[in-house]
Amino acid sequence: MASREELNIRLKFHRAAAEKLRAAYIALVDGGVQSYSIGSRSLTRLDISKIMEEIRQHEKEADALEEVIRGGKRRKAVGVVPRDW
Repeated sequence: MASREELNIRLKFHRAAAEKLRAAYIALVDGGVQSYSIGSRSLTRLDISKIMEEIRQHEKEADALEEVIRGGKRRKAVGVVPRDW
């Protein structure tokens, strides 16, 4: 498992990425640009659904990292043994 520092770095990354993707989405919806570049990625006006999917992915990852940092719930395995009485 990664250290708390590494988890915080990952959390900051996903939050920043989601924020930039939100700005790209708003710019595309407003019609201000036909394409938008983030780092090495280039998205066009037709890729609004792809931007939304990436926003959801980064938000989901950030939520999961926050839960791990807080020491929240972890998945538990539960076994059921059927018995024939």
